[in-house]
Amino acid sequence: MKVKITSDSTCDLSPELLRHYDISITPLSVCCGEKVGADGTEITPEDIYEFVRTKGELPQTSAVNVIDYIEAFHQWVNEGYCVVHFCISSDFSSTYQNACLAAKEVGSVFVVDSRNLSTGQGLLVLHAAEMAAKGHYAQEIWKVCTALTKQVEASFVIDNLDYLYKGGRCSALSAFGGNLLRLKPCIEVKDGKMLPSKKYRGKIEKVMLQYVEDRLSGRSDIDKHRIFITHTKCSEEAVRAVRDKILEIVPDFEEILETTAGATITSHCGPNTLGILFLRKS
Repeated sequence: MKVKITSDSTCDLSPELLRHYDISITPLSVCCGEKVGADGTEITPEDIYEFVRTKGELPQTSAVNVIDYIEAFHQWVNEGYCVVHFCISSDFSSTYQNACLAAKEVGSVFVVDSRNLSTGQGLLVLHAAEMAAKGHYAQEIWKVCTALTKQVEASFVIDNLDYLYKGGRCSALSAFGGNLLRLKPCIEVKDGKMLPSKKYRGKIEKVMLQYVEDRLSGRSDIDKHRIFITHTKCSEEAVRAVRDKILEIVPDFEEILETTAGATITSHCGPNTLGILFLRKS
């Protein structure tokens, strides 16, 4: 049976990648006051920034509901596909639980809890798409990608703590002190949760380069097939410098992909956030 790879919108894969790998997206919903829409199409990162600037609060995000999942899964199953669907970590959202309920209702659907977010999830989605293109069965793809979640290395460096504070992820005192001292925290995703890691100080453009150095230097456990640079609308110059730094440290990556984060991820991190995301060897 044919295999269709689908994901919720938090995988942050670009439209070009989605088209190239024939991946279908079920979007989360984002609520900016009275405006409610689908992540990535009806609500954009620019909408998030404007809402926070004018209202002083973060938008609300909502998981894909069971009914929408049933409809999406039925579409592909009725066309003769088995579906492998990827969700943001079940610790961040009820999306995974809803997808599982829908999968049980529809049948022929295998749901992967990515234990990650953004292109940490996207790495798994692309791996699944490559397996599907080679003719692997849906259950095999589900099994391999579920095991692969432990090998994803996802982290981000954040320019400003205001969004984390507004989202309840750091105290007001920490936000004030961090911004006053120009601290730029690195956030790692481990075991399905976001955890604070190293703190940097200084201009974000220099911090990004030091962060890349810290994440990649002296490593022998990196899978060099693919690495993502994922950011929330950072400057072209900053992203180019990060790419050059990656090539300086690990010149033999087969593929360096750049993506911008969607509305859901942007609402948690704010502008000038950047991460490098890749797989470790087994």
